[in-house]
Amino acid sequence: MEIQRTPEIESLKKRFKSYPIVAILGPRQCGKTTLSRQFSSKWPSLATVFDLESPRDAERLRDPLLALEGIKGLVIIDEIQRRPDIFPVLRVLSDRFPKTKYLILGSASQDLIKQSSESLAGRISYLEMGGFSLKHAGIDKMDKLWIRGGFPRSFLALSEAASCQWRQDFIATFLERDIPQLGIKIPAKSLGRFWSMLAHYHGQIFSASEIGRSLGVSDHTAQRYLDLLSGTFMVRQLRPWYYNTKKRIIKRPKIYFRDTGILHTLLSLEEKKDVLSHPKLGASWEGFALEEAIRCIQLKEDEAFFWGVHTGAELDLAFEKKGRLYGIEVKYTQAPSFTPSMRFALAELSLKHLWVIYPGKEEYPLSRNITVVPLANLDNIKVF
Repeated sequence: MEIQRTPEIESLKKRFKSYPIVAILGPRQCGKTTLSRQFSSKWPSLATVFDLESPRDAERLRDPLLALEGIKGLVIIDEIQRRPDIFPVLRVLSDRFPKTKYLILGSASQDLIKQSSESLAGRISYLEMGGFSLKHAGIDKMDKLWIRGGFPRSFLALSEAASCQWRQDFIATFLERDIPQLGIKIPAKSLGRFWSMLAHYHGQIFSASEIGRSLGVSDHTAQRYLDLLSGTFMVRQLRPWYYNTKKRIIKRPKIYFRDTGILHTLLSLEEKKDVLSHPKLGASWEGFALEEAIRCIQLKEDEAFFWGVHTGAELDLAFEKKGRLYGIEVKYTQAPSFTPSMRFALAELSLKHLWVIYPGKEEYPLSRNITVVPLANLDNIKVF
């Protein structure tokens, strides 16, 4: 079974109207290659594909300028992070042959490949993708998506046991093969211990000193591990929203696993009943809902924030659109109500509107500027 990635295909079409090069960035096994195949099937001419994990294709690109300069139409290069020397070549080719389009796929974030791709400034557009979202899976599969996560092979597995096994294998491969292939020299056991411990910080403020002491490493090392997991799309660091105030605002990032299936595996939770009885139940669903909201609103990494003050008031997600600030709060309850924290956030941040996302089915207002929205109705969140 293959799920059509229609929203991403439409996004690629729009980007290629303005840019000769488009990069699809996302974690390994999230469906980048499948998306490129689906997109190329709609291209008016045949696409030429290079997979840098294939020894044959890697050999073909030993001299990238010679190999690529005569190709017309659409050129797809998978696992581009393996050959950063190709970026300057793409700059030359895109200028020399403007009708040829280049679709490159990478398992590292824009920041991790930034130095290599600086020569493509103004010529490249980045599409960040993850696994399946509710738009792909369907509302009726919401709980399945939450428990198993969005990685296609995990979500589409024939059983819960098969899904869990796939995620266990993915984690092991990520630590033992993927990280070294990025040129990062960190012992797999050390990063694995950090990753497992980080699961208990999901939905919480990150404390480099606290987790560093637990692991016997320095604050700097703990932060470096976190940045690595962020740069490979495993973890999202929500930065605090800064503004002029005399109040003591929280200045450290808040941590969420981007894929709840990976989170559940690291917490040794195999089935829904295991998640429902775990202390991280609320935090797990909160992270799931926030990730869906961020993708639905199409917020970039540097556009999503959280807000909190040391007196206790907080806001799960703050973002700016059209010069105004908006907020999202997530509640794992069947009847969200107006809270003092919401009132304080509205007044302190001068929010244009605040949406409260919950797992129920009815949408209703809490006040003139606050609306309760079911997770299934995220498309109803309109910035105005």
